[in-house]
Amino acid sequence: MRFARWTVAMGLVVVSTCLTGCAKIRYPNYYVLNVPEPPSPASEGAPVLGSLAVRQFGAPGFLRQGPIVYREASSRVGFYAYERWAQDPRGEVTGAIIRAIQSRGGFQSVDLYDGTGTRDCLLTGTIDHMEEVDDRAGVWVEVALSARLTSLHTGGVLWQGSSTKKVKVDDRSVTGVVAEMSHEIGSAVEDLVSSMLESATATPLTRTRTTAGQ
Repeated sequence: MRFARWTVAMGLVVVSTCLTGCAKIRYPNYYVLNVPEPPSPASEGAPVLGSLAVRQFGAPGFLRQGPIVYREASSRVGFYAYERWAQDPRGEVTGAIIRAIQSRGGFQSVDLYDGTGTRDCLLTGTIDHMEEVDDRAGVWVEVALSARLTSLHTGGVLWQGSSTKKVKVDDRSVTGVVAEMSHEIGSAVEDLVSSMLESATATPLTRTRTTAGQ
C-alpha cells in the first residue's frame, strides 16, 4: 500500500515538473516612438528671440506606467499586458519639441531645462493623449499635446496652445499603431512649434513687459 502511494506521489511530481518545464514563457515586446525628424533648417537670418529652456513634458499617470494604452470607450482605459514602451514617451516627445524648435532657428539657444542657468523663456507642456482607440468604425490613434511659453523675466504667458490628432489605422497590429502614433506626434509637434514661433516673433522679448499675458 505504501509502495502504491509512493508511486502515485512520484507520478504527480513528474507530471507537475513536465507541465512546469513545458509551459511557454511569454516575454514583453518593447516599442519606441520614432518621431520624424523636423524639416531642414531654413536660412531666415539671425534669431529674433532670446534663450529658451524646455522642461520635460508631463503626462497623466496612465501614460507613464509603461504598457501601451488602448481605449474601448471614452471612460474606460486598458493596458496591453505584453506590449510596452522601451523608453519614457515624455522624454521622446520633449526631445522632438527641442529638435523642431532648433530647426527653425528662432531662438538664440534651446536647451533642456535642468534647473540651473538663466534663460529668457521657459516652455512647459503635457502629453494629454497618446493611445489606441477602438470602436465599431475601426482602430484609431489619438494624440494630443498642449504647451505654454512663459517669460522668465516677467512671469507672463507669451503663448499657449494645443494640438489634437485622431487618425484611423490601416495596420491594426501594435507595430502599426505605434508607427501611426510616431507620425501623429511629429505632426502635433510641428503644429505647436509653428504656432508658438508665429506668436513669439510677433511679440519680441524686448516688449514682453508690456504685452505679457495677452
